[in-house]
Amino acid sequence: MKRALAVAGVFLAGVAAGSSTVMVKAAPARRYINLPGRPIAAPFSDGVLVGDTLYLAGRIGLDASGKPPADPAAEARLALDGIKTVLGEAGMTTADVVSVQVFCTDLSLFETWNGVYRGYFGQDLPARAFIGVASLLRGGRFEIQAVAVKR
Repeated sequence: MKRALAVAGVFLAGVAAGSSTVMVKAAPARRYINLPGRPIAAPFSDGVLVGDTLYLAGRIGLDASGKPPADPAAEARLALDGIKTVLGEAGMTTADVVSVQVFCTDLSLFETWNGVYRGYFGQDLPARAFIGVASLLRGGRFEIQAVAVKR
């Protein structure tokens, strides 16, 4: 109903301006990215590509057993590797990432995260939030969520 009203509004605006041509822009197609063999069967997509923008689901750094490794730096690398894999499926790289949110259960790990994170991004870093949370699924310490726009 809202779309019909919007189209009617564009048409009426065109008529009022004396134009007989109405241009309606179609919504960009969506592509759902779902990686095979992920350790958690969950009701979400790993990423959704809409036009040139990729919305990445949160990634926790889990090993093959579905648990976070004992070393927080190794967990951070697994989470970031997961983001890189989804980006790759969309034909993108970390250079296309424009915004990141990191959720962390222990804010004393801020520098540990940053030490790993710097190795995944170039000089032009995405906007970022580092947010303290009480807990994460599967006992994870870090979860990363991102948005990327194809250059």
